[in-house]
Amino acid sequence: MQLHDCHNVEDFRRLAKARLPSPIFNYIDGAADDERTKIRNTSAFDDCDLVPNVLAGVSEIDMGVTVMGKHIAMPLMLSPTALQRLFHWQGERAVAATAQKFGTWFGISSLATVSIEEIGETISSPKMFQLYIHKDKGLNHSMIERCKAAKFDAIALTVDTIVSGNRERCLRSGFTSPPRFTPASVLSYAIHPMWALNYLFREKFALPNLETHVDAGTNVAVSVAEYFNTMLDTSMDWAMAEKVRSDWGGEFCLKGIMSVEDAKRAVDIGATAIMVSNHGGRQLDGSRSPFDQISEIADAVGGKIDIICDGGVRRGSHVLKAIAAGASACSGGRLYLYALAAAGEAGVQRVVGKLRDEIERDMKLMGVRSVPELDASKLRWR
Repeated sequence: MQLHDCHNVEDFRRLAKARLPSPIFNYIDGAADDERTKIRNTSAFDDCDLVPNVLAGVSEIDMGVTVMGKHIAMPLMLSPTALQRLFHWQGERAVAATAQKFGTWFGISSLATVSIEEIGETISSPKMFQLYIHKDKGLNHSMIERCKAAKFDAIALTVDTIVSGNRERCLRSGFTSPPRFTPASVLSYAIHPMWALNYLFREKFALPNLETHVDAGTNVAVSVAEYFNTMLDTSMDWAMAEKVRSDWGGEFCLKGIMSVEDAKRAVDIGATAIMVSNHGGRQLDGSRSPFDQISEIADAVGGKIDIICDGGVRRGSHVLKAIAAGASACSGGRLYLYALAAAGEAGVQRVVGKLRDEIERDMKLMGVRSVPELDASKLRWR
């Protein structure tokens, strides 16, 4: 299977699985406990149907939306995800370049493998920084100030990682950052020599947004669970979130909101957006899917805050369904991480291009000429 054989996200997943050592692939692909929530994130879209209109004159359509004060060319954003240079040596640079090409939001994680400053200097399209609140208050302050200096457009505070989810695939494989080559895993790395050569002989792996304050994850190999459970601040609460918003002073998103109650509190503290997200099913297994929650959250706070449906998106039709249910836009991580792992920047550009084409084609097939025409009248629930 080669790049030209990949026509959808699942194709890229299969190619990524063939090209990555199993501990790395299973870090991307895995989720918590029985992984039921991860599966539900996508299958939830099957529970309703789109109702098209015809003879609508759709030779010209407008896919643009405004999210967090920035107009983007399509209603699909590329979520911030960690450790991207473990998946392909081009890492976040490939994803950032793709977001700029397609005119949409892109985010980097606190655990990114490129610096805040580099992204600020090289990317002119909308960019967000995904902030984890660490016990080290100096680190938190440093990252916020660096984002201001680099002219980032938004901060997304992740609020659903108060402790690590139980990611059993990572426990079985011994996945760490940076990778720890153990007797149990070394064969998987050895039979993927292209990955191994790129990891060993290209730019040294690092987490530049953290290394000014902590060694964990860069110079000291730790699992994701170890990192979350020892480095992150389990006392984080609404007052702390409001202080981050105040310290930042710009567009502010809470990533990991799932309930109506929390959506209302996000409005109350002055957040400008929420990502309705369960962290890709990697935290609380058995929780609702983001799409399942969009309608009731939109009924409660629609028009007061931007609502981003984050997770499970695999098709353009999923984006249309989420918007019709009340979302402002969608975002996703695995949808481009599989493509990054499979083929670097060329892969990310191909999968985002395919999804963009699906959104455009499906809007035409729906008989809608602009995104706001997608509303609840276009959905029927089974």
